[in-house]
Formats: sequence, structure tokens, C-alpha cells
Amino acid sequence: MNGAKLRERLSQGECISMLTSHYLSPGHAVRLTELGADSIFLDCEHGTWSFEDVRLTAQAIRGAGGAAIVRPDCHQRSLLIRYLNAGADGLMVPMIDTAEQARAVVDAVRYGCYADHEKRLVIGMIETLEAIDGIDALLAVEGIDVFFIGPGDLSQNMGYPPAPPFGHPRPQPVIDKVGEAVSKIRAAGKIAGTLATLAEMPYWRPKGVQLFYLHSDPFLRAGMTETIRLLGP
Repeated sequence: MNGAKLRERLSQGECISMLTSHYLSPGHAVRLTELGADSIFLDCEHGTWSFEDVRLTAQAIRGAGGAAIVRPDCHQRSLLIRYLNAGADGLMVPMIDTAEQARAVVDAVRYGCYADHEKRLVIGMIETLEAIDGIDALLAVEGIDVFFIGPGDLSQNMGYPPAPPFGHPRPQPVIDKVGEAVSKIRAAGKIAGTLATLAEMPYWRPKGVQLFYLHSDPFLRAGMTETIRLLGP
């Protein structure tokens, strides 16, 4: 499993990318990998991936040299184990608010992949003010490889829309709260990750973020916008 390769690179201080294809397409996932994506995000919380889709796509991604990271829609133990058994190189588990929840995720991974759990990357998503306020307890849980600050759900938790208009920055209070969490993660010697646009990456990288989750749709949008401009009157 290529999750171990990602963990090793992160432990050496490298930055890695995780691209979401938005489309249930092994071919698209492989193409993103061929173009240089370190890992591909299979979103089973908001997307339509089945267990068989995960299995086939993860195999294709690994064949191209990448890693498949699956986000389940909840913490259900049997669900986490099933995605791992379907071939996920790692899990990105949403809405982890407490140390108890974090330990339960780690336990599920180690139980479900008893012989090779160290080959799977475990990413815990911190998406609420409650989680950030109690982040010290979360950071003390062993077995979470990356503490990922989800700015979309955090924005909603703080009373803002989940995403700003295209090309506009997030509200400054949200940026500040993400930065607070990243600082605490780094101070504890842990790995930090977050969702970022290309414009935001130069801001977050010097602050210690190592795992960057990017949407692929903005690349298509930018390309089509330029195409339309060039074809216009």
C-alpha cells in the first residue's frame, strides 16, 4: 500500500498533494496521478463512489504510482474497515471532535488491517470550533498521521458559507482559526494538512502545512475561461 510511502515523505518534511477528481472515473484519477498528483481523494461523503468503484480505482491509482485516500461519510467502524479492505491506501475521516473519536478511528484501522495497518495513512479531519478548542487532546492520540483542518465545514461552523465566491479569499476569521490550529499541530510535532487553492498554497506552506488537498475543477474552470476569452469577439 502506498500510504506508507506518503507517511515516509511527510516524516521527512516533504509536502504532498491530494487531488480530487470530482468524477467517478478511474481514468481521470490515473491521469491526475500521471500528471504528478501524489494522491487521489475518493470522496465517499459527498461523492457517488461504491465499494467496487473504490477497489478498482485504488488499484488503477497505485498502478500509476499514486495513492488512493478515501473519505467515508461517518465514523462507523465497519465502514472504515470495509474501505480499507477494498484497497484504500488511507482514510480521511471527517468530523473528529474528540480524542475518544480519534482513538476509535485508529483502533478500527489497526483491527481491520492487523497485518499491515502501518501501510495505511490515517488523516483526521478537524472541522469545528469544538475540535480546535480541544485540539491538544486530539494531538495526544497516537496513530493519526495527519491532522487536517477542513476550512469548508469550519466556515459553516463559524457562520459563514462553506466556500467563498470563485477567486475570492475566505473570511479572515476563518483563515485566522485555521492558522491557530496549524500552529498548534506543528508545535506538537505533528503533520498539518488543509484544503487550499493555488493562490493559497504560498500562504500556508511557510506556516508548516504539508498535506495540500486541491480540487481539480478550478484547473478546468481556468482553462475554459481562457478558451472562451480567446474565442470571444
